[in-house]
Amino acid sequence: MRDRIRLSLLLAAGFLPACAGRAPAAGPPAVPVMTAVAAQKDVPVQVQAIGTVEPLSTVTVKPQVGGLIQTVHFNEGTDVRAGDLLFTIDPRPYEAALRQAVSARERDAAQLQNAQAEARRAESLSAQGILSREAYEQSHAASEALAATVRSDEAAVETARLQLGYCTIRSPIEGRTGSLLVHQGNLVKAIDGGPLVVVNRVDPVYVSFAVPEKRLSEIEHAMASGRLVVEALLPGDDAPPIAGRLTFLDNAVDRSTGTIRLKGTFPNPGRRLWPGQFVSARLTLAMRSGAVVVPSQALQTGQAGTFVFVVKPDLTAESRAVVVAQEADGEAVVEKGLAAGERVVTDGQLRLVPGAKVDLKPPAPNPGATS
Repeated sequence: MRDRIRLSLLLAAGFLPACAGRAPAAGPPAVPVMTAVAAQKDVPVQVQAIGTVEPLSTVTVKPQVGGLIQTVHFNEGTDVRAGDLLFTIDPRPYEAALRQAVSARERDAAQLQNAQAEARRAESLSAQGILSREAYEQSHAASEALAATVRSDEAAVETARLQLGYCTIRSPIEGRTGSLLVHQGNLVKAIDGGPLVVVNRVDPVYVSFAVPEKRLSEIEHAMASGRLVVEALLPGDDAPPIAGRLTFLDNAVDRSTGTIRLKGTFPNPGRRLWPGQFVSARLTLAMRSGAVVVPSQALQTGQAGTFVFVVKPDLTAESRAVVVAQEADGEAVVEKGLAAGERVVTDGQLRLVPGAKVDLKPPAPNPGATS
């Protein structure tokens, strides 16, 4: 028993120097992050939405008379002016109908002249007591009936002339033609037949978009102050946005979506906007003075909402809930939760926890910069 106690003391004496020389455990290493300083500047108050380009006007060209398509005077997909000839329908049946109507009018007009002369003679003889009153009235009625027939003939001539005029189909608007739907040599029907071609006016154009109804009062207030600017941004296009003006506010809110439709009118001489195309519409309502702005990369989404990591003076990270008013062009306007001059983390948030030490990395060099 005494030997066992002596051995235990010797072993404890041997381990004590080793334990005394071991260094205390170090904390977790600092997390390398990139940061940006929250800036204060004036930014525009904007509403953004996905919009659709629409032609300013669309005309579906249909024949007003039936017949054979004799000539097509344009190439599909080309620009036309108002009044340009598009189609010619075989006019020969309508020319014959016009000649027939003119002949009938001339025949009845000659008969009318004779009837009027007879009526004048009957009136004179009736006044002299030679012709009975009944015979005079019959002569006068025949003259009036022929006069009505001539007026009907004149209307028939006018109708036949209109029918003949409908054989030449012209563009009612300036615009761009679509696909040719009926080719030369086809027989078409009047009115209830299918369309021949669709003409869209593409300069200017509309951009139609919907915004939440909660922005309605704000938009109406801004419209009362003056003309509102709408910008259209094309996907994948690095060119500057196209500017237009707000010209339409719908008269009712769509209850199924809780949105209201707006339209902007855009000049389109270069055809950058095309009907049916999807664009990003951006409506500027006013200017927000002294707004706190951070890069959009600083925003994070958690269970409690949007937050950012703020770097404190002791180089530790703090999770801060924020209220974002809007995002545009890679910047976010922070309405609550952040002050100008505070430093926020823009890269490296995945490894951060509240209170973690951070190591500030310098921004990556710009490859295009020159020394």
